[in-house]
Amino acid sequence: MSYQVFARKYRPRTFKDVLGQDHVVRTLCNAIEQKRLAHAYLFVGPRGTGKTSTARIFAKALNCSGGPKVDFDPDEDVCQEIAEGRSLDVLEIDGASNRGIDNIRDLRDNVQFTPTRGQYRIIYIDEVHMLTKESFNALLKTLEEPPAHVMFIFATTEPHKILPTILSRCQRFDLRPIPSEIIANHLVNIAANEGVTLSLPAAFAIARVADGGMRDAQSMLDQLVSFCGNSIDEQDVNDIFGVTSRETVARALAYILDRQLPSLLHLVHELSEAGRDMGQLLSEIMGAVRELLISKVAPQEASLSLPEEWRSTLDQLLARTPADKIVRLMEVLSGTEEHMRWSTNKRLHLEMGLIQAVHSLAEANISDIIRALNGAPLPETPIATTTLPSVPIAAAPAAATPAPAAPVPAPAPMAAPMPEPAPAPAPMPAGLEPIDDAPPSFSLDPDLADAEPPLFDDEPGGMPAAEDAPAPSGPMTPESWDALLAAMREASPLQAGAVGNTLFIADDAGVVTVAIHPADTDTRDALLGEALTELMAELAPRICGHSISLHIVTDATVAPPVEEAPPPPAPLPAPAPRPQAKPKAPEKKPEPEKPTAPASLRPTEEEFYHDPLVELALKEFHATLIK
Repeated sequence: MSYQVFARKYRPRTFKDVLGQDHVVRTLCNAIEQKRLAHAYLFVGPRGTGKTSTARIFAKALNCSGGPKVDFDPDEDVCQEIAEGRSLDVLEIDGASNRGIDNIRDLRDNVQFTPTRGQYRIIYIDEVHMLTKESFNALLKTLEEPPAHVMFIFATTEPHKILPTILSRCQRFDLRPIPSEIIANHLVNIAANEGVTLSLPAAFAIARVADGGMRDAQSMLDQLVSFCGNSIDEQDVNDIFGVTSRETVARALAYILDRQLPSLLHLVHELSEAGRDMGQLLSEIMGAVRELLISKVAPQEASLSLPEEWRSTLDQLLARTPADKIVRLMEVLSGTEEHMRWSTNKRLHLEMGLIQAVHSLAEANISDIIRALNGAPLPETPIATTTLPSVPIAAAPAAATPAPAAPVPAPAPMAAPMPEPAPAPAPMPAGLEPIDDAPPSFSLDPDLADAEPPLFDDEPGGMPAAEDAPAPSGPMTPESWDALLAAMREASPLQAGAVGNTLFIADDAGVVTVAIHPADTDTRDALLGEALTELMAELAPRICGHSISLHIVTDATVAPPVEEAPPPPAPLPAPAPRPQAKPKAPEKKPEPEKPTAPASLRPTEEEFYHDPLVELALKEFHATLIK
């Protein structure tokens, strides 16, 4: 006998062999026992869930010896003929190949014949939704009132394509996707019967890829046996089917919740180069996010399938991530899945979706704004730790607080007496800018005491360049931290002016920890900005002798930022004085009309144009008379 694949070799033979469809099996068994058999049945469900197998088992129960009965013998002749498709009383038709009206007319004529061995003549039409509208209409009358010995069984994966008049004449059974646990256990039993060692993680990996279809899982197992031999583990499933391991999914999920975008994109690059399916990767990540969300909002309903070694890490990340952020994360990933479904460049859409998902965790939603307006503390969210780079300095300028070697008098304006030298300035308190109201001091050569003072070098703040002096080396202290802030405000008042109240906590081997108020986002953004990061890298070695790494934490006891009061409104202008009524002007008397010359004394038109005064005016003004 030729080789038979697992999907055919281990096809269910009785009702007890049907897995994951207990509601269908129970209804059919009760109908047989109670003799409440309908004349048309419709089996609906995804591929590989047992529609054809259930229809054949139902046909065996109806036409077996002494039937209909539930506990029939699958090895008797009638049942063997039905299982192998040789029975004359069970007619299996492919709806995709026999979809025309002529085929339905032939079928309508054949159903009039009585069965040869069994009690029923069973017509089984697979993929019945492929029939044309005319074929359905031709079948309608026979389906409504068939002969007593005829029974119709239909199977389809798309019931919405069947006419409602056909659906209303059938008893519908919806076969559900088979759970992964049932598929995995069945695969382990098949492997044991075949002498193959199949690990349970590998069986669950196959079940996840099969997505509820038992036939798909059995075909995959058959392929794995040919690929691996007698021993199959999870890595073999990942390699041959492009499945992402649960450890990789957990690592990707940890990168998302921890907002480690570069590491996440690097992981996607590695998986893409290894040939992993990007759509399958996104589906696995969404499944893991769904499990975490259920475990956060309903722990009693949670069933995490993530590896044990990642549970503690994910629990910590989950504890500091609000549930609404996870819901927003799932919405972004769902939109990415929709874009990937119709795109040829799936990796591009996956990377864009993951970037948007990471940024969505940092967005402030309406709940955060309401909590902030009510004065409640914001949710604890870790602030990224920025490592300040060490910038080599060729010639260090003057230290923050230089101490002169000897008292040097400073010139005073208006021939005033020279004042005593001022002592070294104390460190500037935090939050205050230095006020430079004293004249600068400089050294005078005794030989050039009578000469003019030298010009200052072009140094920031107008200070003279000092000789290289080693900066005091040691851990950062509150005083040196305040001095560093003062130096930053003097060097870059625009960026450092946004730094508000800070509280120095500790300096642990160069990692300086300071605290700010949770609502002081301006200070956080300024200290972690690129401009102040580079400036701090330059100024820190001059004050404490070494570069530092800044770590910012939030503390509600730190003074909050002070909001500037709005300027008072400008005073309203004084009302203008009302204009006084002007006295009425006296009425003018009509002037008497001037007497006009009589018509006999007026010049004629010819005399007017040749008048000497008119001609002189035309000549002077270069004008022309127009009649």
